[in-house]
Amino acid sequence: MPKLGIKPLRRQQLIDATLRSISERGLQNTTIVSISKIAGMSSGIISHYFGGKKELIEETVSYLLDQLQQSLLERITEENPPAHIRLNLIVEANFTEFQRSILATKTWLSFWAMSMHDPAMARLQSINSNRLHSNLLFSFKELLDPESAANAAKQTAAMIDGFWLRSALSENSEQEFIAAELLCKKFINDVIKQEISNASN
Repeated sequence: MPKLGIKPLRRQQLIDATLRSISERGLQNTTIVSISKIAGMSSGIISHYFGGKKELIEETVSYLLDQLQQSLLERITEENPPAHIRLNLIVEANFTEFQRSILATKTWLSFWAMSMHDPAMARLQSINSNRLHSNLLFSFKELLDPESAANAAKQTAAMIDGFWLRSALSENSEQEFIAAELLCKKFINDVIKQEISNASN
């Protein structure tokens, strides 16, 4: 396994420290000092690698997005899996152990709130939403007519985001996340079954 260089290693350590600081203190109370203390580095290191807190926060959110994409790619073990399997893998990628962890959930929630006021964060949120919708639509188009595929993609994306949010805010989040994943998969399978039933009538 190739070893990470010092620069990528330091950057990842600072991203991990940012996730911890947001989880423990909230985004508003997360500072260069709190991040550097958790990382065990000087405050100047953050400026050296990222420029400042804002840029580090953006990089941390980009890391969450990358983890989503990587989780999906890791699950697609065959070159071109059937569409219904691919759709279920998309759901799984959004409900991984990491994505439902305290570190990730608190950062996502802070990010969504910030994206309403910060153009850079809004751009990342747009990338996130468009990527999920595009992945779903690509697969649904293999199973449904264009209009039905578009509707199913929008509904599934809304269910994934909505159930994830409700689970993250729940007092019993772990069980809620498990149930949410199953409900999203059931919706997809029900849509496909309904389409097959309509086609046979």
